[in-house]
Amino acid sequence: LLAEIEPQFKRLRYESSHWDDAIHGYREIERKTWSPACETILGRVRTLAFPPDVNQIQHVHCLDLLEDGHIKPHVDSVRFCGDTIAGLSLMSSSIMKLVHEKKPEKWVKIFLRRRSLYIMRGAARYDYTHEVLANQHSVFGSLPVHKTRRMSVICRNEPS
Repeated sequence: LLAEIEPQFKRLRYESSHWDDAIHGYREIERKTWSPACETILGRVRTLAFPPDVNQIQHVHCLDLLEDGHIKPHVDSVRFCGDTIAGLSLMSSSIMKLVHEKKPEKWVKIFLRRRSLYIMRGAARYDYTHEVLANQHSVFGSLPVHKTRRMSVICRNEPS
């Protein structure tokens, strides 16, 4: 996956702030066409994440986050994607934090190991904000987790 994505990213500059101010220190692309080997990997992700009758967004969102980049707490807009988000975490481990929007005392930190797959749906998708912690806040239990450059490859379904 990285070998196919990297050449497209080389032409892009890192941005300091996203249009919705949720992401800092990033580059992003949407990609629809993949080699057969990458299609096999993405097919496995889609099979795990989505029931067969769900309409999926055909473009895959690829997000390149700098070592000092981070993703601020947000809930992905229901205008742009449906009830499931499936992401492959590549290049670096990181910490994702989910916080209940109405009850902030309800939160969880998730250790996203390099090459891991996370799937958010249901309450995790709609009731909790999610963020990828900046290095100065990136602790899992008592263990500091230093994120280096991180690439996410994200599949989504169509909004209902």
